[in-house]
Amino acid sequence: MDTCYRHPDRETGVSCSNCGRPICPECMTSTPVGMRCPECARERTKVKTAATIGRDGGEPVATYALIGLNVLVFLAEIMGGGGAAFFEGGGNLISDGGLCGNAIDDGGFCGAQPNEGGELFRIVTGAFLHAGPLHLLLNMFALYILGTLIEPAIGTARFLGIYFAALLAGSLGALLATDPNQVTVGASGAIFGLMAAAFVITRHRGMDQVASQIGLFVVLNIVFTFSIPGISIGGHLGGLVGGAVAALALEQIARRHSGGHRKLLEIAALGIVIVCSTVGAMWAAGQATRLIG
Repeated sequence: MDTCYRHPDRETGVSCSNCGRPICPECMTSTPVGMRCPECARERTKVKTAATIGRDGGEPVATYALIGLNVLVFLAEIMGGGGAAFFEGGGNLISDGGLCGNAIDDGGFCGAQPNEGGELFRIVTGAFLHAGPLHLLLNMFALYILGTLIEPAIGTARFLGIYFAALLAGSLGALLATDPNQVTVGASGAIFGLMAAAFVITRHRGMDQVASQIGLFVVLNIVFTFSIPGISIGGHLGGLVGGAVAALALEQIARRHSGGHRKLLEIAALGIVIVCSTVGAMWAAGQATRLIG
């Protein structure tokens, strides 16, 4: 069990809802958004909506940038021959940048053995391509909801770290547990990672009611993943795990460390998750056919 950051001899299961540090009963200040530590309780009271779980503040600029980038890429897809019907899209960009299973080779949709031919950039680019306007709309709506919830709470750098950790873990999952004849596109792996991160963050900050709502949302999306044909199960579950691990690491570090030391540990933790996911995806790109059969 954690110990109070001001009284190391006192065990506690409660954390400050603002900074995440563990606090004992003597150090707790009750607020409408949960228990606060003395330092956070003394800060100027800020108006918070139900859409914030805040610590670091700031506008969700990375969320808006990611949405804009995905929209621009989809417009490029249409210009490259993709369709504009709700379930149609892609064109040349999907064949050039989608995450291709290893069974697609020698004259197939993605060309000759794209994964083994040095096109490992697909483990990233596939997550910025979408199969149609409806696919894009659903993912960008989810990104907006989750991004505006998480990014102001943890800061832009940490948010981007979680996003790309989930994205790469999703690519690894897609290569390991998706039909090797299938092309995987979409930001869904990263979105699932953000869902997991939102659950982890709210749980660690004592916001149990919000965490329960997010947890139910995660479970429903997992059910949909297994129920609807054509969805990349591996991509969704891989992103879910990647986002959860990255967020859990950041929250645990925030509980135990502060200042520059904390930032270095956060960079190291996110780096480990991202590097492991990247190396794993690069390896899986050459192994998917054998693993899946």
